[in-house]
Amino acid sequence: MTQTPPDALLLIAPGCPHCASVLASLSELVKKGRIGRLEVINIALHPEAAQAAGTRSVPWTRIGSYELAGNYTLGELEEWADKASGGGNANDYIKELLEQQQLDAAIDYLKQHPDQLPALLELMQEEEQSLTVRFGIGAILEALAGSEALRSLVPDLIELAGNRKANIRADAAHYLGLSGSPEAIPTLKRLLEDEDADVREIAADSLEALEESR
Repeated sequence: MTQTPPDALLLIAPGCPHCASVLASLSELVKKGRIGRLEVINIALHPEAAQAAGTRSVPWTRIGSYELAGNYTLGELEEWADKASGGGNANDYIKELLEQQQLDAAIDYLKQHPDQLPALLELMQEEEQSLTVRFGIGAILEALAGSEALRSLVPDLIELAGNRKANIRADAAHYLGLSGSPEAIPTLKRLLEDEDADVREIAADSLEALEESR
């Protein structure tokens, strides 16, 4: 099946030290057919474009549904263009946002694309995950506490509560408590007997929070 190259939007401004290089790279991708169309907006002349994008910094690039703030090389932009045209999962994008400490952007993206929420649970299980990403995942799920989006993850979190790694079980117990779902109660009660003390403590706190909210 032929993949459709994504379109791109670039926001620039006078005096920006990296805008010219990002513009040149995106233009090259248009020439190569990796991007279908490129729109460039000078936010000094059109500040409403920056407001609509929710950004105050440039260069700011949107490739398909992926929004990238800052300086990216030709190779990096080509990779994001490939991902945007491939329609793959959002793991790499969410991880990129969290590593760049763009938590609000990650939350906004997941609110707009709730079908990509399971990507957070996949990232949770990655070996040697950075603390920045791990804390970011927690912050996102805490921002979604009590929401229908988080409740939709309860079956997957229940499964993770049986993971062989104690830190994964502990995280699952915490997020089950945030879900507000009564479906989590039996699993949390089981975790009260977990072999790991931290898991038991977190399960108890989560169970108490759930029972108080009923």
